[in-house]
Amino acid sequence: MKNLSFLLLVALVLSACSGIKVVSDMDPSVNFNDHKTLEYYGWVEESDQIMNRFDKERIENAFASEFKSRGIEVVEQGQGDIVVALYIVTEEKTQKSASTTHHGGYGGYGYGGYYGYGPGWGWGGGHSTTTISEYAYLEGTLVCSVFDKATEQLIWEGIGTKTISEDPKRRERNIPEAVKRIMAQYPVKPLSSK
Repeated sequence: MKNLSFLLLVALVLSACSGIKVVSDMDPSVNFNDHKTLEYYGWVEESDQIMNRFDKERIENAFASEFKSRGIEVVEQGQGDIVVALYIVTEEKTQKSASTTHHGGYGGYGYGGYYGYGPGWGWGGGHSTTTISEYAYLEGTLVCSVFDKATEQLIWEGIGTKTISEDPKRRERNIPEAVKRIMAQYPVKPLSSK
């Protein structure tokens, strides 16, 4: 069960990113341009326990790269202007879908022409079949929380939510893409885009 959870969990950032929903919130009184260094707090609520070392590193490195592109370097604990905590959670959901197939009638020769006499065309009965399918899927959420080191207050939070794919081949490519989508809402834009 733990291994299955791991595969499904990390796929939030492993599957194609077009369907990821991103929201964020921030403290508008903070000047985010003042922050030049960050330290990782780690993974909140032991959410790292269901991921292997490689996926944790991919996610951490993707965030480090995004912060670096904004002029913020990762430093050792105790030396950062800001503290970054990461958190992953999943939720099992079900969805129903219905499809209807109609099998039409048939043409046939019968009675009923002019005033009930002579040839006429008629339609036989048809029928429809509706199939209802229910499938379970896992929705994953990756949270990046940024705290001011001096005040220990939350100053920004980015959250990405997506239906999880189990395809492990996409991990290395899609983790940076998902993190990039989350970080696109960070108040400081990448230096190259200014």
